Amino acid sequence: MQIRPVRYDHPDARKLEGVVQEEYVERYGETDVTPLAPEMFDPPGGLYLLAYDDRDRPVATGGWRALDRSDEGYRDGDAEIKRMFVIRESRGLGLARSILAALEASARDADRTRMVLETGIHQPEAIALYVSEGYEPTTKFGHYRFHDDSRCYAKLL
Repeated sequence: MQIRPVRYDHPDARKLEGVVQEEYVERYGETDVTPLAPEMFDPPGGLYLLAYDDRDRPVATGGWRALDRSDEGYRDGDAEIKRMFVIRESRGLGLARSILAALEASARDADRTRMVLETGIHQPEAIALYVSEGYEPTTKFGHYRFHDDSRCYAKLL
């Protein structure tokens, strides 16, 4: 497997965005409508990664974007994880952990102080991953902060 930085609007990123949205519909009955734009992930204020398999097919994604104190519950120095996803055929290979470690290192290098993320109760494997990597429940923030199915986590960098 190879992990590469790309723009959020890269064709392979868009392809996997479609796959992750299909999975959100399966799990929640609707797509994720969090407003995202490619420039939100441009370094140094963010990073977007794709993992490719040995046949050069995109199989996993993850990104972070810099956010600071806002009325949506973010704090100064936050780096928010977005679009962590591994296609079904490639799950269990450690790709999510590898991408997460690279995102944390990048955010730390960009002087961000806290990594935050929002997920949902219908993604227990995601919650288990984040908890196993030291993320703890935190006050809800972001687009889905008023949704009962939403869960937010944070980890100091």
